[in-house]
Amino acid sequence: MALSGELEIEEAVAGLKAAADPTRLRILLLLAQGELNVKDLTNILGQSQPRISRHVKLLGEGGLIERVREGSWVFCRLADGPRGDLARALVQSVDTSDPVYVRDRQRADAIKAERESVAQAYFRTHAADWDRIRALHVSEAEVEAVMRDALGGERAELLLDLGTGTGRTLELFSDIYDRGVGIDLNQSMLAYARAKLLREGLEHAQVRHGDIYNLSFADGVADAIVMHQVLHFLSDPGRAIREAARVLAPGGRLLIVDFAPHQLEFLRDEFAHERLGFSPAQMGQWLAEAGLSLVQSRDLAPPAGREGKLTVSLWLATRPAVRQRSLGIRSESRQPVESSL
Repeated sequence: MALSGELEIEEAVAGLKAAADPTRLRILLLLAQGELNVKDLTNILGQSQPRISRHVKLLGEGGLIERVREGSWVFCRLADGPRGDLARALVQSVDTSDPVYVRDRQRADAIKAERESVAQAYFRTHAADWDRIRALHVSEAEVEAVMRDALGGERAELLLDLGTGTGRTLELFSDIYDRGVGIDLNQSMLAYARAKLLREGLEHAQVRHGDIYNLSFADGVADAIVMHQVLHFLSDPGRAIREAARVLAPGGRLLIVDFAPHQLEFLRDEFAHERLGFSPAQMGQWLAEAGLSLVQSRDLAPPAGREGKLTVSLWLATRPAVRQRSLGIRSESRQPVESSL
């Protein structure tokens, strides 16, 4: 396979040394089929957790895998970039009909099936609540069509879905990003989303446990960020928008989908909604304070005659692009667009 970039000799040697062990090669083969945590690997490979943790540490130091802590668990996946490509090339050179690997895969499939069963049970338990809220506004299909139109087809190297929930947004935009990462605090929802993305074969999408107020990403790394029906759960939406703006790349796009102002107080009592929708003025202020430019907005009102229903609002904002020039630095801000979506 072709590598996505070039490796220095030292990097290539470090990667090959890290993989030069039967157990570590088995781990790479397993991770090529999807992310697993250390506990999973311990059960699959039948080795002690300290030993598996040591192998995982060496693979991480060799740059072949990435390790992400989620509570008390550490999830592992093949790395992105040239070193990850090296790991994939090594995996593709192995005979997958080897009995050892076949047994590993069978154990891994059993663990994933059990995890998906638990996730599905959680989803079924809460499906009625979600259906009740969806019945209050226009169809999800209509909302998603406008979301697609708003974000457009411009490709993103990294798309973040903040408050990913079921992972639906990662699925919806899976054709326009090279890597998608969903962030959520709810462990049960993450389990469901992880199982769903695996079932759909979306290997370039992952979900992570994280704090929407304190993202574990460097400044300016995301080309696109989506916040779909998450701000009304937060006590400080403006702070979350500022944090999203921090990690948004110059020229990057932030798409926010939430409710317009409403008076349905039961959503606070029964569904933990902190805010009863957001006005255009309030959203515009938060975006401006975050250094973002609002370029498009749209309201999706319920059909006529359906009083007491919710209007879904969409806002698209960008971070001003900055271009380095030989005689200095000049900022170029995209001018707001007056027309709606």
